[in-house]
Amino acid sequence: MIAKKSSPVSPLDPAAAEPYYRQIYERFRNAISSGLLKPGDRIPAARALAKELGLARGTIEAAYSLLVAEGYIQARGQAGTIVAPGLKPQTPVAIPEPPLDKRISSIGFRPDSILPFQMGLPALDEFPRKIWARLGARCVRAMQPSDMAHPSIYGLPKLRAEIAAYLQVSRGINCAASQVFVTSGYRHTIELIGLALLKAGDRVWLEDPGYPPTRELLAHMQIAAVPVRVDQEGMVVSEGIKSAPRARAAVVTPAHQSPLGVSLSLPRRQALFDWAGRHNAWIVEDDYDGEYRYVSRPLPALKSLDRDGRVLYAGTFSKVLFPSIRLAYLVVPESQVERFEQIIQTFAGGSPELTQAIVTAFITEGHFARHIQRMRRLYAERREATSAGLQSVLGQHVRIDAQPGGMHLILRLQGRQSDRELVARMREEGLYAEALSDWTKEGEGASALLVNFTNIDSRRTAEKLGKRILSLM
Repeated sequence: MIAKKSSPVSPLDPAAAEPYYRQIYERFRNAISSGLLKPGDRIPAARALAKELGLARGTIEAAYSLLVAEGYIQARGQAGTIVAPGLKPQTPVAIPEPPLDKRISSIGFRPDSILPFQMGLPALDEFPRKIWARLGARCVRAMQPSDMAHPSIYGLPKLRAEIAAYLQVSRGINCAASQVFVTSGYRHTIELIGLALLKAGDRVWLEDPGYPPTRELLAHMQIAAVPVRVDQEGMVVSEGIKSAPRARAAVVTPAHQSPLGVSLSLPRRQALFDWAGRHNAWIVEDDYDGEYRYVSRPLPALKSLDRDGRVLYAGTFSKVLFPSIRLAYLVVPESQVERFEQIIQTFAGGSPELTQAIVTAFITEGHFARHIQRMRRLYAERREATSAGLQSVLGQHVRIDAQPGGMHLILRLQGRQSDRELVARMREEGLYAEALSDWTKEGEGASALLVNFTNIDSRRTAEKLGKRILSLM
């Protein structure tokens, strides 16, 4: 009997948001559309199905009424209820499956995967999740109705104060909490700076090679990026002055240049300040991973040397905690606080207050400082293990740059190996890397791979992964 076909009404979900009648309706409709129930097939009587499912008869009749109204079934009185004659099963629309994690596009600077060597990821396996869960539970229990309203668009006041205190101790930056604005990430930070201080047609110095999304963001704001070469002392300020002396800003990564890893020398820092002061220009300091330096203490921030209020300091929690937290911060000169408040009132909606509260507790209870210290030791070990493991396997094919800090290695490819082609093959095989060529303005830089080491747990693991890379060369 058709009534025995129980498959159209698979077990119902009592926890689902949809009521039972709607779940029954969806199951019958899907069974008819897919051809499981064919035109003319008889479906169970409402009374029998109600008994089988343990529901009120009215629930079943409500579902059947919807099916009748939409023409899926017909009531035949004594003959029962059948699937409407003449209905044709719908041909399923071919929905392309989302690409596998390993099939990331050639330039994916924010992939949602966790692959070996993936750039931008801290040591997720070593994050203190139990402490985080305990703080999270406590913050949730402490929530009051006022905490459930709209969050402060500038950032949780306690978090802004903690960030200001942390920067004064760790980075030598003397700032008030009012100068700190919490953002949803580096891109949001750059967008706010562009809206507050720049305009279409302005020119901005960018390091070359440098972080590609910065170029893209400025292009969308119709701001011209001026590539300025980077050497062993960082951005060559004299070349920036020669190319665009009246540029409105310079975006730099002075502590650990992204991606070459060099530090901006003191003479270059002084030259940058001199240029900014003479031309009333701004300096955007992206201190994305300044906490991680392994040969000495972290270098003072460029902002700590700022006497004329020309530097905007951009920091992030993505590298020291985890990327999905989507929290970063911007320290602006005191003279620009009011201007940024005006811009944020118009363009920002604020970050989730609960997340900010957890981060605040993480900092105030000392977990943040201990976590950074532990990661600094761990990353020094993993950097050494990864470098040694890759060198032992790939030594004839690559030269590994020794870097004083950061979270990635640079593998300089020997011979005529294309970094872009090798990266594409690695992505196909579930390995991550970025091509240094993609970080240069014209894509004409030296051929090299950028690989993260923070999630490589041992030299043995690095050797195994190195053999996979070798097979792709």
